[in-house]
Amino acid sequence: MADNTIQGQAPPPHFKLNETLQRAIIHDRYGGNRQAGISTPAGYPFILIFSGATGQQHGYKDQWENDDVFSYTGEGQTGDMQLAKGNLALAEHLNTGKRVFLFEYVQRGYVQYKGELELIEYDYFTAPDRDGQQRMAIKFFFKRKGIALPYEPELEGIMVKEPSPKQQTIPPNETERKGLVTSRIGQGAYRKSVLHRWRFACAVTGYTKHEILIASHIVPWRDANNLERLDVHNGILLSPVYDALFDQHLISFENNGKIILSPALRASAYDKIGVTGRETIKNLSVENHSYLERHRNEIR
Repeated sequence: MADNTIQGQAPPPHFKLNETLQRAIIHDRYGGNRQAGISTPAGYPFILIFSGATGQQHGYKDQWENDDVFSYTGEGQTGDMQLAKGNLALAEHLNTGKRVFLFEYVQRGYVQYKGELELIEYDYFTAPDRDGQQRMAIKFFFKRKGIALPYEPELEGIMVKEPSPKQQTIPPNETERKGLVTSRIGQGAYRKSVLHRWRFACAVTGYTKHEILIASHIVPWRDANNLERLDVHNGILLSPVYDALFDQHLISFENNGKIILSPALRASAYDKIGVTGRETIKNLSVENHSYLERHRNEIR
């Protein structure tokens, strides 16, 4: 067909939001790899990305971090992911002018169109490959096309609690033998997920001074398994006073977000540090609840 041979002159695709399509029909029309998660049809100035729950068994956990930000795992089933081919196409799509369209699987062979995306940034994390070996993976963070985020992603200066060497339980792997530090690779993309999840604001107060906010786990690294350590729902973003109290199990939160004060401190002590006992987290997810329950069990 003449209209799919010259990049830049191809007509835009006519996908409708939330429309369910047979994936094979999309490729019949535009071409591109029919099996890959990232498909780059030749002659068309766009990239098709496909996301589904079945990919989680290979470390491909994609999700909406908030209403406007979607995180997508790069391609490569074994070994460390490389910034090449489809991954490189996504990383450079703003420079090359290629538009990105997201589809989510609803059943085998059928996908639902979820909209056009624009890259914010990407980072690295550790995840199992197809053979169950820990490897370096790439996480892309996209926003919906045309959306102005209500916060500015300023990652420099955000403090992140990282495990001490004694708390590391992931055994040494090929990546570490190459001189990379696995925990820090894993913390990069995880930190950004937590920041986007809480929209760069303290979960309790809404305070947005990036330089003093702290991203940490609800269930601590030492008590979590490998999946829980990188689950964004096990993350919370707090200003220093609340983070210190939360870390020491002197405060916790009900599933409805209401703060719980430990009797280990007197009411006058809470008053002196500005904690009233009336604080509430307004946007907890259902997935946060199981982690908070475990945190509440440790309150002093």
